[in-house]
Amino acid sequence: MAVDGNWNLTLSTPMGERQATLSLKNSGGTLTGTQGAEGDSAEIFDATANGDDVAWKVSITNPMPITLEFTGKVTGDNIAGEMGIGPMGSFPFTGTRA
Repeated sequence: MAVDGNWNLTLSTPMGERQATLSLKNSGGTLTGTQGAEGDSAEIFDATANGDDVAWKVSITNPMPITLEFTGKVTGDNIAGEMGIGPMGSFPFTGTRA
């Protein structure tokens, strides 16, 4: 239950900080939800929750088509972790419960 809810994320990217929204629902360790940024929204997939540890993927088309891979940890009303951007490497993200 700790990971359920809506989150406001700050993503550190090679193009500077980006803002995103994330909606998560945990059902027996399987996460479902959506992630949105800059007017676009997509379903997350390959998403799991194990205690406070979360992982998910989302495919985006803006600013370029790519699949982002997130791994993070929820601590109370905060979330933080790493965002993998394919061949560009991994970058940190943080967020707070909306």
